[in-house]
Amino acid sequence: MQLTQKERMLLEDQKKHEEVCIKKYTEAAQKANDPQLSQLFLSYADQERQHYQTLEQILNGQIPNTQQGGQAGQQGNQQGSQAMGNQQGGQVKAGQQSGQNMNPTTGLASQGDADLCNDMLMTEKYVSGTYDTAIFECTNSQVRQALNHIQKEEQQHGEGIFNYMQQNGMYQTN
Repeated sequence: MQLTQKERMLLEDQKKHEEVCIKKYTEAAQKANDPQLSQLFLSYADQERQHYQTLEQILNGQIPNTQQGGQAGQQGNQQGSQAMGNQQGGQVKAGQQSGQNMNPTTGLASQGDADLCNDMLMTEKYVSGTYDTAIFECTNSQVRQALNHIQKEEQQHGEGIFNYMQQNGMYQTN
């Protein structure tokens, strides 16, 4: 497979973005007060490593197999949906959490974890958007499909973080 100069440049940019995501998720996992949030971040860091490897394959002229990664994205999203909340009939009441993530004075999640989540959510929004450009610029439909798969997982990361934040009183939609 031959890549155009523009495709190669965009894929190299995406590879750099994935490197940043790996670093940020790993660091956020170390800083998180909530063990479940830390695990969510580590799960996403692993998926970002898979994205990086996929981009490497494409840049080396190989068409990657994107079928295996979808399950991991769904699992991380489910972890975000179920993270540190007292569930009642599948619903989590805003502001309810248990253990180390809750501020005993206010009953709300720790500000440090909220800051980490906000940072990672903004990062996912940005990275997902940059995949749009790379996808539209690809001439090879198999590469486009691989990038679409990665972008979908990036969006699942964002959804998982959003769900975690909403369920822990960090993100109000009203």
